[in-house]
Amino acid sequence: MSCDLRGASLVARAYAKINIGLEVLGRRPDGYHELRTILQTIDLHDEIRFYPREQGIELSTTDPSIPHDAANLAYVAARLFAERCESPPGIFIDLEKRIPPGMGLGGGSADAAATLLALNRLWSADIEPAELHEIAARIGMDVPFFLYGGGDEVYPLDLAPELPIVLILGDFSISTAEAYGSLRLTKRDPSFKLQHFAWGNRCVRSRLGELVNDLETATGRHSTSIQENKRLLLERGATSSMMTGSGAAVYGVFQSDEAARRASDSLNRDGIRAVTT
Repeated sequence: MSCDLRGASLVARAYAKINIGLEVLGRRPDGYHELRTILQTIDLHDEIRFYPREQGIELSTTDPSIPHDAANLAYVAARLFAERCESPPGIFIDLEKRIPPGMGLGGGSADAAATLLALNRLWSADIEPAELHEIAARIGMDVPFFLYGGGDEVYPLDLAPELPIVLILGDFSISTAEAYGSLRLTKRDPSFKLQHFAWGNRCVRSRLGELVNDLETATGRHSTSIQENKRLLLERGATSSMMTGSGAAVYGVFQSDEAARRASDSLNRDGIRAVTT
């Protein structure tokens, strides 16, 4: 999160993420799945303004499809943070939504993490990183990553991939719960492609094609559309293409900013919603 103080308010940016490869290792006893993935933030972001008020939490958003109550992760983050403070002041959260929901881009998790960091600063709470991590983990699996790259078992990588990408944002969304519920796990030898990618040579662009997202097989009726969007990106010059998270966004990696812009313009002319970032 980056933020600027403007008088008594604060403005924060909550950046989206993509998954550079995603391997599902198996189902845990608690019903959740063990994953191995590389998470990378991208330039696409929501902008959130925080305004102090006397008491209570209020949230507004520019996207009418986004809930503005306890079903919104930013609201949940503010409530949990307030519970850690003695006599917390109120807060009005104005969320300018640019990251589309249901696309596997982590927008809700990013908003929650940005809210925790913003309130820690705006309210001068001085809550330690370990405690922020604890709050974030209660909100959702990806939220600790957006704080500072944390999680259950996380290793920061020095990949620094300044790569131009094009996102195809489909006209449908995929529920994370639905994707994992549709996943059919088969016994197989563990794959070490992600470890080799992470710790091997640093030629990131040329090696992305080695990686896969196991959840692409769990997209059900949307599987054909996901594969078609990957094909469209490759046809327009992407060196590799993959679905991010549990979908539905698909990204392609390009050789240059100009090539990415050309591909995005071409897709939009054909009525396909694409974003260069």
